[in-house]
Amino acid sequence: MTLTADRIHAPARLKPRPFGLVRHSLTLARRSVVKTLRTPEQLIDVTLQPVMFLLVFVYLLGGAVSGSTQTYLQFILPAQLVQVIMIAGMSTGVNLNTDIEKGVFDRLRSLPIGRSAPLIGSVLGDVIRYFVAIASMLGFGYILGFRVQTGLWSALAACGVTVVFAFAMSWLFVLIGMLARTPGSVQGMSFLFIFPMTFGTSMITPKATLPGWLQAWVSVNPVNHVMDATRALMLGGPAGSSVAWSLGWSAGMLVVFAPLAVRAYRRRT
Repeated sequence: MTLTADRIHAPARLKPRPFGLVRHSLTLARRSVVKTLRTPEQLIDVTLQPVMFLLVFVYLLGGAVSGSTQTYLQFILPAQLVQVIMIAGMSTGVNLNTDIEKGVFDRLRSLPIGRSAPLIGSVLGDVIRYFVAIASMLGFGYILGFRVQTGLWSALAACGVTVVFAFAMSWLFVLIGMLARTPGSVQGMSFLFIFPMTFGTSMITPKATLPGWLQAWVSVNPVNHVMDATRALMLGGPAGSSVAWSLGWSAGMLVVFAPLAVRAYRRRT
């Protein structure tokens, strides 16, 4: 049997492997985790920073707000858990912007992987930072005297709601990382969102003590819904409405910001 010229010179066609985007994203997520573990100083914002925040707020404001540092510790820790994880998510945009500046993504573009795999991998890889922040905050809070008033499963549910929200919010920071020119500008632009979103809540003081215009903002602030959910799940009280709002906001932000971030990434790279 003879082979035709077309058969001799025809390039071999590679069959696309199933779930390629998932596999590529998980591989790049592993790269992100390994990079973090090899540079442990990147974990300062999820280890030492939560401890510093807790000490400052509890011992500077506890007596004035609640009359007792122990009472205030119970009040503020579940809400501050949301704040520190949001700040941890900001590093996702900073790291991606840094990788683009260093030319890492030029190398990734030459690989046969999905265009959005580097972004998904980075976001997934940084989820471990959220769990480190949770462990640091709850561990140190336990030393200071914080106690969960509900149960193990409710506490885990509170942590889960917080992580889901932080994962969705991280896509906003990814979008900022794709639009900003330098890593420093990513931090500055991110804090413009973090400060009103985290401090315009009932984290520091009960909502009823705030002026009317600020109460109106707190009522519609998605971060406040998450803080209410974590408080209810850890300390007791009705949690269904707050959890539903938290998950709804998370889904909405993921649907909006993830496609915008991928689009901005493709335009930039």
